[in-house]
Amino acid sequence: MRTLYPAIKPYATHHLQVDDIHELYIEECGSQDGIPVLFVHGGPGAGCTDKSRCFFDPEKYRIILFDQRGCGQSKPHAELKQNETSLLIEDIEKIREMLSIEQWLLFGGSWGSTLSLLYAQAHPKRVSGLILRGVFLSRQQDFDWLYKEGASRMFPDHWAHFLELIPEAEQGDLLEAYYQRLFGDDELARMNAAKHWSLWEGNIATLRPNHELVDHFSEPHLALSLSRIECHYFRNHSFIDAGQILENMGLIASIPGVIIHGRYDMICPLDNAQALADHWPKADLQIVRDAGHASCEPGITDALVRATDDFARRLSS
Repeated sequence: MRTLYPAIKPYATHHLQVDDIHELYIEECGSQDGIPVLFVHGGPGAGCTDKSRCFFDPEKYRIILFDQRGCGQSKPHAELKQNETSLLIEDIEKIREMLSIEQWLLFGGSWGSTLSLLYAQAHPKRVSGLILRGVFLSRQQDFDWLYKEGASRMFPDHWAHFLELIPEAEQGDLLEAYYQRLFGDDELARMNAAKHWSLWEGNIATLRPNHELVDHFSEPHLALSLSRIECHYFRNHSFIDAGQILENMGLIASIPGVIIHGRYDMICPLDNAQALADHWPKADLQIVRDAGHASCEPGITDALVRATDDFARRLSS
């Protein structure tokens, strides 16, 4: 079974001012002459980590990472003004132009798969391929699964913790109820709501309990950006039309892709990946039988590293 490549440091970092508010943090790792690949992180609002660099052979890839608006090392932290999907797509294109990249491979998980697909549909000639994990199509049924009924029936104990801040009268619309608390005047109440939101996701992200991942999701810096930005996006249906991604798959029908999805993914159920594969004949759907949602699960890591190695061979030839 494949594991991550050894830890590496970036050979270059950049700070790109994309408008009058937002400055993006960007880094480049691996080989300066390698195959360009863009790591598109999840959330929205999660940011990259040191391990994000390690899914790629550093001798073959020019690895580009960036923190999306409002998260990670981008500034200002957890900012929602001028933060929506169309602007994130523009940001990716600005990064490509800044780095003088003609075409690149996109590697995105969860929300990162959503954003990768939307960017590819907007700029198909700039994309050499897509590696997607834990696909999230941002349909109403996907929001309902996570914040109404679905995952709640699989994890009633963690769901009870998620609900405990919200009076019963407000539990019919948890996105709105959490939004009011995440943006209230009481700083302690905001942080408490942020941790409850983030831990709901962290606790259900893996097939088997993973205390390291849960600790990561409870870290205040991450919890604040993840909760505020996710709630902002999901209240607005990710700022895309219903069914938009699947309806526009014809725009990228010729782009090769690999879809990697855990069978027991409780954040983004497997029907997301199956629906995408049904609309994308050139994609290879790989169902990992003993995994949930997270990229750190051994079966998911193995499949992702094999996919990047395979694309390195394909794109080199």
